[in-house]
Amino acid sequence: MKYKIRQEKDGDAAAIRDVVARAFEGKSFADPDDKLIVDRLRDDGALVLSLVAETGGKIIGQVALSPAKVGDLKYLCVGPLAVVPEHQGKGIGADLMGHALGVAQAYGRDGAVLLGDPKYYSRFGFEKVAGVTYDGKGADALQVLPFTDAPSGAVTFHPVLSG
Repeated sequence: MKYKIRQEKDGDAAAIRDVVARAFEGKSFADPDDKLIVDRLRDDGALVLSLVAETGGKIIGQVALSPAKVGDLKYLCVGPLAVVPEHQGKGIGADLMGHALGVAQAYGRDGAVLLGDPKYYSRFGFEKVAGVTYDGKGADALQVLPFTDAPSGAVTFHPVLSG
């Protein structure tokens, strides 16, 4: 299957909401407001990057980056990462993640952080790190991918993600 990855553009918001809603539907970790996360980050000026995967003019996947900190280190939060169910398992999520991590490194950040399934995200180098803490919802799924110094301290996500 052929698809392209590009930055989101004006007019993509509704399709992105649909992708996130469909990708997370029925998942144990899902929240009904998950589909609004990207909108809220965008509206708050905290959407550092939003990439979409598109085929035949239709958006089938999306990944977002927003500001975060681990202790005093500047990180980017990865998430949501979503692919519509009928296109999951085809490498689209991995391609989106690869592009997002490349951008995070190019931005000169100290690393990336997320809340997600360790079985999935460990393939990209994300791991639980002793000394990195988070007190919010989903703390047991906290993982980091340092690009520079070993991180230590509390994770701070943008308020949209930690509310």
